[in-house]
Amino acid sequence: MYTDQLLTCVDCGAEFTFTAGEQEFYAQKGFQNKPNRCPDCRQARKASRNGGGGMQRSYGTRQMFSTTCSSCGGPAEVPFQPRGDKPVYCRDCFQRIRA
Repeated sequence: MYTDQLLTCVDCGAEFTFTAGEQEFYAQKGFQNKPNRCPDCRQARKASRNGGGGMQRSYGTRQMFSTTCSSCGGPAEVPFQPRGDKPVYCRDCFQRIRA
């Protein structure tokens, strides 16, 4: 039913084989499109996108902002710029309010 196809990678321009087995796998998964990248470029793109693999994503270091907790009045560090129109809580108060 399926026969090997020769495709061209959009990243490196190399030709690669889209095997009959891969085509069958794509069909079973319901994929509509053929792969655009050779296996090496596909793996490199996946690694750069996921920070090395797995489902973890790396967004770099997070900028933290210092503020005062609206509940206890203690110092708090939050990953967003407080605007002043909503309460901001320290880690302990946030966990207590959330529970």
